[in-house]
Amino acid sequence: MKMVGSQKHRAEEEAQETCAPRFQRKTLTAPAPFADETSCQCRAPHEKLTIAQARLGTPVDRPVRVYADGIFDLFHSGHARALMQAKTLFPNSYLLVGVCSDDLTHKFKGFTVMNETERYEALRHCRYVDEVIRDAPWTLTPEFLEKHKIDFVAHDDIPYSSAGSDDVYKHIKEAGMFVPTQRTEGISTSDIITRIVRDYDVYARRNLQRGYTAKELNVSFINEKKYRFQNQVDKMKEKVKNVEEKSKEFVNKVEEKSHDLIQKWEEKSREFIGNFLELFGPDGALLSITYELTPGTPSNAESSYSPFPRGEMSHSDSEYSA
Repeated sequence: MKMVGSQKHRAEEEAQETCAPRFQRKTLTAPAPFADETSCQCRAPHEKLTIAQARLGTPVDRPVRVYADGIFDLFHSGHARALMQAKTLFPNSYLLVGVCSDDLTHKFKGFTVMNETERYEALRHCRYVDEVIRDAPWTLTPEFLEKHKIDFVAHDDIPYSSAGSDDVYKHIKEAGMFVPTQRTEGISTSDIITRIVRDYDVYARRNLQRGYTAKELNVSFINEKKYRFQNQVDKMKEKVKNVEEKSKEFVNKVEEKSHDLIQKWEEKSREFIGNFLELFGPDGALLSITYELTPGTPSNAESSYSPFPRGEMSHSDSEYSA
């Protein structure tokens, strides 16, 4: 019995080892691995889980494997938020993200801005992603779900009509494997492309300024000349604006200095006039000194008293003088 028990325990350990990927995810220090590089051929029993069980944190011996897929063109915050929700649906989860190839995307959805390699790499560097599956299928098959041991599929709940189906996730929902996430309003790949198309002239002119050729931008000869002329006009406007601002600053500084100079001149002029009157005025210091130094000049006390105003004589004095 002891022998049987030890063999069973060893078999369980081997099964769990085969279930773990060779490349352990180094959070925030390395990109997520590709599924075809992990060489994970899981032989461990993979019991079917309900959403209620997964939310309780079971099973305890492995993470809940959640799958999310998409095109992820011009990877943006809306994509990242959806993946964050998928990653945090359960207490212990492992997020696999499937990215469709260029051929499949162009066939069913349309042309992309980023090629498949760029889109794969963008997903690998999202912090919520544990593993990236390249060339993911447009419609999930039982074989694909079994191969990657997927427990649940996460996507927004809006029916996704494509490839002749009203909802490509219908069979996943019926199987109880679908977990909805919420879309982020105000941001989408289509919105970003719309902004670029709407302001095409602005971005074309900007890139011409940055050294891109008209051929690289797919701009005609006439439009190239038009954009370059507009750039020259904008530069001239900017120069005029700078000159006007500098002129205003100069005028303001001159006005401030002029006001200060006038104020100082007024203060100095009042001081000069006061000093002049103190020296040369009728009661000034210079006149007093002259009286004191001139012989026969009455003293200030004597000369200051007179019954008559200065310059006038009495009638008798005038007769005597005559």
